[in-house]
Amino acid sequence: MSKKNPEYDFKWCPGCGDFGVRRALELAMINRLEETGKPMENNVVVAGIGCSGNLVHLLEGNQPYGFHGIHGRTLPVAMGVKMARPELNVVVVAGDGDFLSIGGEHIGPQAARNLNICAVVMDNGVYGLTKGQSSPTTQLGTVTSSTPYGKIEAEADPLELYLTLGASFIASGFSGQPRELARLIGQGMDHEGFAMVHVQSPCTTYNDTFELMKGNARKGIDPLLYEVPEDHDASDRGAAFEMIHRRGVPMGVIYKDETRPSLEQRMVEVRGKAPRRSVDELMDSFAF
Repeated sequence: MSKKNPEYDFKWCPGCGDFGVRRALELAMINRLEETGKPMENNVVVAGIGCSGNLVHLLEGNQPYGFHGIHGRTLPVAMGVKMARPELNVVVVAGDGDFLSIGGEHIGPQAARNLNICAVVMDNGVYGLTKGQSSPTTQLGTVTSSTPYGKIEAEADPLELYLTLGASFIASGFSGQPRELARLIGQGMDHEGFAMVHVQSPCTTYNDTFELMKGNARKGIDPLLYEVPEDHDASDRGAAFEMIHRRGVPMGVIYKDETRPSLEQRMVEVRGKAPRRSVDELMDSFAF
């Protein structure tokens, strides 16, 4: 970040989309600080393994707490943090490789629980840190270092996956629009429930899709990105499903269900039903 703070240097390739995501998350947390008056230390960033892990450190000043976990296990770690300290704002940062492959098994359970966290997933369609292997979102037939004759699995559709598994907030953003992305992340952090912010974040080294996303009129390339229409009803699951299956990549809030209680709210209800027992009573219950 600077000569005075070399410990916060980011080991990303020049032009990496994750720079824009870092800036967006930084802006979102600063805005949250100003709106709530809560200190930066009220935020916790949980990362897995991959290029996205650098987002554990965001600012040169006060830092959010950071937990750099293991590959694909950001959601279990985030759940542990949230269960122990429900007052904290927990944000997961992950890539399409770890989150949707080895970590894919954790999305459904947390969506069903409606865990009150915000997950920011940077999708570059490849494993960037380990030198360009195909990931779940790599397109069918793509030649990579792990698929020298073309990928044989169809690519995953993350937005459809989140909607199908029951995430209560789904937004789609682009790393090249950090201020717009910051607003989406802010809405995800404010949402009471399981919020997914999926970000197109091109890898300039192994899968540079920037031109495809933005378009290039001189080359006759139409942009894949399009703004979610103002009249889109984000509370309508059917409308969200239709939008996800249009050509291109929507930018904005696609789905938002504010009627479902979060895991925290359900836990409060369950604790009210559970009988209170002393330590002696608990110990006696284990005696034969």
